[in-house]
Amino acid sequence: MHTPDRISRIERVVAMRQQGAVVLENIHDRHNAQAVMRSCDAFGIQRICLVFSREQRFDPRVFGHKSSSSAHKWLHYSFHEGIEECYGELRSEGYRILATDIGEDCVELPEADLLQPRTALVFGNEHRGLTHSARSLADGLITVPMRGMVQSLNLSVTAALCLYELTRQRSQAGMERFALEADVQAALQEEFQLW
Repeated sequence: MHTPDRISRIERVVAMRQQGAVVLENIHDRHNAQAVMRSCDAFGIQRICLVFSREQRFDPRVFGHKSSSSAHKWLHYSFHEGIEECYGELRSEGYRILATDIGEDCVELPEADLLQPRTALVFGNEHRGLTHSARSLADGLITVPMRGMVQSLNLSVTAALCLYELTRQRSQAGMERFALEADVQAALQEEFQLW
């Protein structure tokens, strides 16, 4: 049985969850994935899509209590064998898919339009980056602007920056239009109260 304070906290957290998804394609290091999941929980993104076409599949619900600070248990996951399958599922639900990469054809993060409620942000392998399909089949490409000699950031840092910018833009536009639907919130409150 939860205390009134615990129930109130669950209600507040669920009310602040926002629409959107994060796609992790072929992540090798489970701790990197867990760090991204911690950021998803912190910024209120409930849905994580894990694609394993080249890397060994892992289930974030089974490990990683330290690196995610138990954020993994508050999130929803789907598992996909290929990016085409993942993108197809997201598009059938009305998602706009923005993949993170580097290159002149990418829009710098502060200039990217992240105001479509159903936006999926895609992050690739720590060393190889995105697959060709993940890049070419996305609706748009975004990049974190770099000012130094090194032209990449750690996966979890990139994800945190993108989620921050997504949340910043939405907060300025009025966060209420990005909230989860009422029935989804109700189901989530029941689920969270089981923990």
